[in-house]
Amino acid sequence: MRKLIAIIFKDTLVRFTSPVEWLFFLILPMVFMLLIGGSTGAPADQRVQLYFVDEARSPLSAALLGELEKSSSVHVINQDRATALSEFDERKVAAVLLVPSNFTIDTMQSNRAELELRLLPNNMNAIIAQQAVQAVLGRVSSSVDIANASLAQAEKITSFPDFNKREAFFAASLAKAQELQAAAPVRLVENVGLTQDKINYDPKLNSAAGQMLTWVMIPLIGLSAMFAYERQKGTLRRLLTTPTRKTTYLLGTIFGQVLTALVQLVILILFSTLVMKVNWGDLPALALVLVAFTLCASALGTMVGTIVKSEGQANGLSIMIGMVMAMMGGCWYPIELFPQVVRTAAKVLPTTWAMQGVLDVSLRGQSFSGITLEVFVLLGFALVFYIIGVTRFKYE
Repeated sequence: MRKLIAIIFKDTLVRFTSPVEWLFFLILPMVFMLLIGGSTGAPADQRVQLYFVDEARSPLSAALLGELEKSSSVHVINQDRATALSEFDERKVAAVLLVPSNFTIDTMQSNRAELELRLLPNNMNAIIAQQAVQAVLGRVSSSVDIANASLAQAEKITSFPDFNKREAFFAASLAKAQELQAAAPVRLVENVGLTQDKINYDPKLNSAAGQMLTWVMIPLIGLSAMFAYERQKGTLRRLLTTPTRKTTYLLGTIFGQVLTALVQLVILILFSTLVMKVNWGDLPALALVLVAFTLCASALGTMVGTIVKSEGQANGLSIMIGMVMAMMGGCWYPIELFPQVVRTAAKVLPTTWAMQGVLDVSLRGQSFSGITLEVFVLLGFALVFYIIGVTRFKYE
């Protein structure tokens, strides 16, 4: 036991002597969890922004604005002309609707009313805004046509004593037409199922879990660099000439890195819970998945350590293996986004099972019984990797 503790203490001291190790151990994982986890939540308003510049300030422009504000596809923002055009030129907004000062009922009646809609070229948001404006103009135009027809029929019955009376009748007819259009029967009925989804998907949790597994796995695969370094320097051979068995050395080195990884996981889980407000679900079940994952990753590092010849080669290979496994295993993107053939092939990767186990606990509310398969698969990977690594272990 003393030798095990001495090996663990020695490896931990050597590993954290460099300040760069602290960067990869805590700072970068936290930064990436915040950046990626914080940017994957759905925005409160997903509608396309449309700047509305009202230079007419007329009842007709107010009616147009009111109809646009009812749209489910555009979010109308009142803006002055200079700011709207400046942000449009800087491509901060995809569409600007300019309402000139002559946009009134008189010009509408005489077919002289004009609007200016500026759109960014080859932009999907601009196309959505254009369609929304065209739909609203159709409704407003229909209301004006109905009010004009009503005015024409009224003039056949009686004459208006002055222009103001005529305009007041037209305004009342326009308001009544808009009211009747709003109360028109719905031609398309949409029925939404009332059955609630059992899974409350949280993209922030998905991203945080993926980053946590990525940044814990890479240093564990980097365990191969420790073996390569000690072989390269000759310290491993000298160590094994002492009354220290190979089993003791391997247990101390591997268990020390696993213990460090578990401490890192605890810190990252606390950080994401307190700062990012992530709910990890059943913590004992989550701990079981993470322990199985750390054993699997450390076993992979042990196996890689028997292949590489130098510390530099081990570092490069561990980063490459870790990144590829994380990406293909669903740690960076939801694995459901990949084609079915890729998802099937990814089942040969430990990261796929680890990510599935973490999400089963955190998103799907599973307990021990729901993660049995994932845990056994990860432990199976660990057993295979350990057998290969231990049997191929070399002193020099």
